[in-house]
Amino acid sequence: MDETITLVSQKQFMIPIALNNKKTIKAWAIFDWANSAYALVISTAIFPGYFEEYTPKEISIGPMNFSNSALYSFAVSFSYIVIACLSPLLSGIADYSGRRKYFLKAFTLIGSLACITLYFFKGEPQLWLGTSAFILATIGFAGSLVFYDSYLPLIVTEDQYNRVSAKGFTYGYVGSVILLVGILLMILYPATFGLADSQIGARIGFLLVGIWWLGFAQYTFRHMPPDQVNLFSKDMIKNGYREIRGAFERIKKIPDIRNFLTAFFFYSAGVQTIIYLATVFAKKELGFAVGELVMLVLILQLVAIGGAQAFSVLGNKKGNKISILTMIIIWIIICLAAYFTYDKLTFYIIAGFVGLVMGGIQSLSRASYSMLIPEKDHDTTSYFSFYDVVYKSAIVGGTFIFGLVDNITNNMRYSVLTLAFLFVIGFYFMSKTKIKRTVSTI
Repeated sequence: MDETITLVSQKQFMIPIALNNKKTIKAWAIFDWANSAYALVISTAIFPGYFEEYTPKEISIGPMNFSNSALYSFAVSFSYIVIACLSPLLSGIADYSGRRKYFLKAFTLIGSLACITLYFFKGEPQLWLGTSAFILATIGFAGSLVFYDSYLPLIVTEDQYNRVSAKGFTYGYVGSVILLVGILLMILYPATFGLADSQIGARIGFLLVGIWWLGFAQYTFRHMPPDQVNLFSKDMIKNGYREIRGAFERIKKIPDIRNFLTAFFFYSAGVQTIIYLATVFAKKELGFAVGELVMLVLILQLVAIGGAQAFSVLGNKKGNKISILTMIIIWIIICLAAYFTYDKLTFYIIAGFVGLVMGGIQSLSRASYSMLIPEKDHDTTSYFSFYDVVYKSAIVGGTFIFGLVDNITNNMRYSVLTLAFLFVIGFYFMSKTKIKRTVSTI
């Protein structure tokens, strides 16, 4: 264990944190194990197809009509609009009051309880209960990530960013797959578990996600460095937005961070939209059943475990820039292939390629941004708050465009094709970014 100590500035106080502490790293990674249950079961594998199956194909809201897939897409957009507006405020309060763990706990509670509430979503009569709970679960998940991500530069040295970031994603994939397999068995064989039908199996799955998320997060809360709390003041409410403006002013003067975040915005819009809506596309355009959708996601997740590690190794050997550019090219091919796909076997193959690059591009993006932050600037929360706003704005933009094109054309294939253009723009700006290379010592 490296006993090096870093003193992290928190405006009015200093918190000593031991770097590269194995117990702290494990506690950090376990949170990925906990909250990835939402990312896999709710946002990717089960809930999108469940929503599409148990809600009307056309939904009217006042004078406007939406397809249920477009409404789902807009629900994702709305969730991230809310959290993009709130996260600067909350991260500013956390930074000035020292309550990083406090807000990590708060968003975890919101998200997990919302997942539990989805158990009561049976169909059209509970449409707005289900939609609202999904939005709150998404807000809880997304809101926790800004505080979770901001821990990375505070608990490990720079040469460990890639390795530890990939470790978190790997823990998340393994844990969420274990839970998903259990839920899949309840859906496919409900009678074996004494259940009336597959729908109740899916609903119990939503309940288990909330329990899993909240339960395993307790290990993280117990072993991560404690908050050092300052007295609350009214100025803290403004500090988050001041920090965002301050971070923006600093970022404008650093071309590589500016280019990276522009690239990150466009390719993240594509990546996250695909993650949220791939199973809706498979069900609506290709006729996948619930069991087939889960198998599709399992393939994606299992490949992702190796993919995150493989691209981490490539990043260490050839540099993160080469690794990210390679993955963006693969994402472009995925979008073009999906547009022309009409059979399930081909889509299974496409899902494998999605898994290959899904975890890697998220892990290396987080690590690369950490590398680009000036070494002498310990105000990491404001930098990651800005990163988080860019990320969430990208999801708003990507899912809104996807839903808009879907609603106008009534053909999700055109929506997928639109995402390819986002990746092309991301590739251009990433090619202009210089990311220094580091070599892992472990």
